[in-house]
Amino acid sequence: MARTKSGTATIKKRKKILQYTKGFRWGRKSKFRSAKEALLHSWSYSFRDRKVRKRDFRRMWQIKINAATRNEGVSYSDFIHLLKKKEVGLNRKMLAEIAENHPDIFKEVVSFVKE
Repeated sequence: MARTKSGTATIKKRKKILQYTKGFRWGRKSKFRSAKEALLHSWSYSFRDRKVRKRDFRRMWQIKINAATRNEGVSYSDFIHLLKKKEVGLNRKMLAEIAENHPDIFKEVVSFVKE
């Protein structure tokens, strides 16, 4: 049986890994072993932080809504409860946007929910 060598496959694999690490600092962009380790961390952080980003945005929207509703004399939790009760279909992202950029419209929303 003929002997097979995996030289081309190994070179392609190394090349591909080093292309992924383009832009990394120090030896992690050019040394295969360091690059492989850096990629493992990089990809796991990316996966984790795609989830964390969603949490951070939701937290920011809640803070903006809370600040705006406190000016109207309602707490955040009461406001959200009243929204659900009145079946208003605005999500937190839109409410935060309205509260920040259109405070007069947000006042109308709060007064509608309060009555």
